[in-house]
Amino acid sequence: MTRLGDLERAVMDVLWDAAPASSDGVTVREVADALDGRELAYTTVMTVLDRLAGKGMVQREREGRAWRYRPAATREAHIAQLMLEALDLGGSRDAALVRFARSVTGTEADVLRAALGAEAGAALGAEAGSTVEDGPAGRVENPRPGRPALDEATDR
Repeated sequence: MTRLGDLERAVMDVLWDAAPASSDGVTVREVADALDGRELAYTTVMTVLDRLAGKGMVQREREGRAWRYRPAATREAHIAQLMLEALDLGGSRDAALVRFARSVTGTEADVLRAALGAEAGAALGAEAGSTVEDGPAGRVENPRPGRPALDEATDR
């Protein structure tokens, strides 16, 4: 998964925030207008969106002479993938997970417990070799047991 620079992150925030309201995506002009406090040139925003498309972070469709952009995956899927990559950086995954678990708040720990409980329950009822998980997009078949399912756009 690609890590984002400051401007790329700001552009992705606009797309993620617009995604539910704009299933068709947004134009470069709409993104530039949403970033009005940054005083960026239209061409700069267009270049950032083009690079994000090249990195697979956004999908785009031609609409007349313009492009409409939308995120390739949800913000949550992107963050989850970054967390998994951080665990793969080396050292002990177990030690990193334990340290993380000890650092979360009570409410966050409850969310993790609920997610792990749902995972265990789904694994018992699923066929061998895959699990079924409840995610933001509904129930998702996970062909990678032991690893969380990601949104279809990022599960590669």
